[in-house]
Amino acid sequence: MEYRRLGSSGLKVPVLSFGAGTFGGKGPLFGAWGSTDAAEARRLVDICLEAGVNLFDTADVYTDGASEEVLGAAIKGRRDDVMLSTKLSLPVGEGPNAAGSSRSRLISGVEKALKRLGTDYIDLLQLHAFDAGTPVEEVLSTLDTLVRSGKLRYVGVSNFSGWQLMKSLAAADRQGYPRYVANQVYYSLVGRDYEWELMPLGLDQGVGALVWSPLGWGRLTGKIRRGEPWPEGSRLHNTAAFGPPVDEEKLYDVVEVLDAIAQETGKTVPQIAINWLLRRPTVSSVIIGARNEEQLRQNLGAAGWSLTPEEVARLDAASATTAPYPYFPYYRQEGFARINPPVV
Repeated sequence: MEYRRLGSSGLKVPVLSFGAGTFGGKGPLFGAWGSTDAAEARRLVDICLEAGVNLFDTADVYTDGASEEVLGAAIKGRRDDVMLSTKLSLPVGEGPNAAGSSRSRLISGVEKALKRLGTDYIDLLQLHAFDAGTPVEEVLSTLDTLVRSGKLRYVGVSNFSGWQLMKSLAAADRQGYPRYVANQVYYSLVGRDYEWELMPLGLDQGVGALVWSPLGWGRLTGKIRRGEPWPEGSRLHNTAAFGPPVDEEKLYDVVEVLDAIAQETGKTVPQIAINWLLRRPTVSSVIIGARNEEQLRQNLGAAGWSLTPEEVARLDAASATTAPYPYFPYYRQEGFARINPPVV
């Protein structure tokens, strides 16, 4: 397993990490992801550790903390062998302080997460969304206190826009608070919006990407084809409305190239889609999920090899979309490109 530094931090993370959203899942969204119990989860953690995957990601909002509880049970007795990443800020109740990143929410959220995970520290805490109602200085000063107390090792964000992340980083530098070193983002062959602003920001500011839903919310599994209905049993029947939108014609164009490369290489469609991400700038780790051992072993096969430059070019071309303003001039016009070359 290859390890990379998480952004500009000193922390090294595996290029593949495990997303525990399938642990303890219930309800229309998380139940469709999976409902892995503690015994099954322990087996999946065993397989991950055997492969060198030692970073496990979860969130307090995943089935009201059940994912954290199951993950905590699965790693019991081997805390030193794993790194734990969790997220908070999304609503976990109806009360006025049950959402956001206020001092009250952060402190109580961390304490509850520590209890559910069965640990006294979290390796990486990420804010699950930007809280526009709380001053960034309040957020950062609270995180600073939690880091100094030893309850957190590193901090990051998820689903922030460019200006929200940059405002936070500038405030951290100005006040001497811990900088965000990770940005957990949606990025896939059928969702490349990350490249327009957040990727250049990550390069400039030393923020590493942890990629969620690398298979386009379950669309790049190798089971969806042009002109064919979604297969029975696909979680998309229940979860498509919760996820990022995908242009269907673009999806089929990408799948056809993935199919061709799969036939040429003997790799699976998901392995190729994930491997493409591992070649992209700023990507520190791609978060893979699995409802069972077979899925996990297949996804683990995405690492340890590389697509050829020609295969990457074919996937780039099939998945390319026009950047929104003000970014498209940098890709289309020579003058702009000479001033500020686009990230490739």
